Amino acid sequence: MALEDEERRVRLAARALGRSGLAHAYGHCSLRLDSGSFLVCAARPMGMIEAGEAGTVCTVDGPLPDGVLGEVRLHQALYRLRPEVAGICRTQPPSVMALSSAGLTPAPRHGFGAYLGSAPPLHDDARLVRDDATAARVAALMGDNPAVVLRGNGAVVAADSLERAVVLTWYLEDAARVELAVRAAGLASAGALSPEQVSARAVWGGGILERMWEYLTAGDPERG
Repeated sequence: MALEDEERRVRLAARALGRSGLAHAYGHCSLRLDSGSFLVCAARPMGMIEAGEAGTVCTVDGPLPDGVLGEVRLHQALYRLRPEVAGICRTQPPSVMALSSAGLTPAPRHGFGAYLGSAPPLHDDARLVRDDATAARVAALMGDNPAVVLRGNGAVVAADSLERAVVLTWYLEDAARVELAVRAAGLASAGALSPEQVSARAVWGGGILERMWEYLTAGDPERG
């Protein structure tokens, strides 16, 4: 795929995250170009990235280019550790933020939550991840999970495509919304889905990914 097409995919993903309230002034997303490089969105509020606005090509190893946000080190660490990952979203979903400030992440209590597997791991540190050693620790904590939550600081989601990473970010926020509602109703002790139920529910056939991607990118000027 030509770099121009990859640029458009990154812009679509960035604006989808911004418009859906999963990121505000901060956050970033990227897609892998090959084993040694990836494309990250422009370093500005994702919902404000304009049609045709270029991102930046970064190497998986080595220093970040000038003008690239420091936390893009998280992308480098994950692309190094997990060769199957092809897209990453770093966001601040509000319900995820609220839960994480109490040291909690959402359990798989409903259908969308099943796509995250068990409750995502929590990086119990509210500081920004702006050095390579911390980025490597967060990536190791994430393991082969689709998401890791940063206490009071949002989340990182990785998948085999950028589109799936965006959709999983939306699912993570919905799981956190449900978790907050269950706890507010005093039902925190109610059982979450079992591993067998999670596996049976988290299916992608029947246009699951495509329909949510269509929903999240509706009205985008570069959608075609």
